[in-house]
Amino acid sequence: MAKKTDSTPNPGGASAKGKGDAAAKGKGDGAAKGKGDKGAAGRGRGDSGPAAETTLAQGKPKSGGSHARLREHYGKSVIPAMTKDFGYKNVMAVPKVEKVAINIGLGEATGNSKLMDAAVSELGAIAGQKPVVTKAKKSIAAFKLREGMAIGCMVTLRGDRMYEFLDRLMNVALPRVRDFRGMSPKAFDGRGNYTMGLKDQLIFPEIDYNRVDKVKGMNISITTTAKTDAEGLALLRHMGMPFRQ
Repeated sequence: MAKKTDSTPNPGGASAKGKGDAAAKGKGDGAAKGKGDKGAAGRGRGDSGPAAETTLAQGKPKSGGSHARLREHYGKSVIPAMTKDFGYKNVMAVPKVEKVAINIGLGEATGNSKLMDAAVSELGAIAGQKPVVTKAKKSIAAFKLREGMAIGCMVTLRGDRMYEFLDRLMNVALPRVRDFRGMSPKAFDGRGNYTMGLKDQLIFPEIDYNRVDKVKGMNISITTTAKTDAEGLALLRHMGMPFRQ
């Protein structure tokens, strides 16, 4: 006589099987997803390598953004022109503008603090960045000056703000100077850095003439990575600085 077989389904076994399959699938998907995310993160970190630095040096946005107009001009026109003039073998060896420092000295502010407030406000409007108030390092009795008194303000620009300021300076502000015949090409310091002086702040379109109570001059120092004055002169000339012929 044949042995009777029990055909009743085992719900416990099916449950265990489904649970095991789901766990295995979840574990596999999670591991694969995590591994993929890690790879994407690795690719993201790789953007900061030498290739990215070369891209920025050439004036190209790293991730679809837009740079200042003068920075793009530097990458497209200045670098090839400088390479042709001086025979650089590496694009990173081409000189570039490192920073721009703008300084307003205001000794009269020792007797009138409102002058300093106006100077800080105007310099901030010109540079697009909040200035730092400079203070006296020592006391001088002849000038009625005590240590720690505010005697000026300054701002240091880098990056896109620096390029935007230079663009406005060379193409808008300097041509508005009365009887302007070009900047002197002899104001370099021997290491490719250039310094100029402006007699009044009204040449900048950001300054409202009706709100100016006193004409304030300023010094502008352009620091470059050039090693010689000839390289610095060629760099600024290619960037659009109107030098005297």
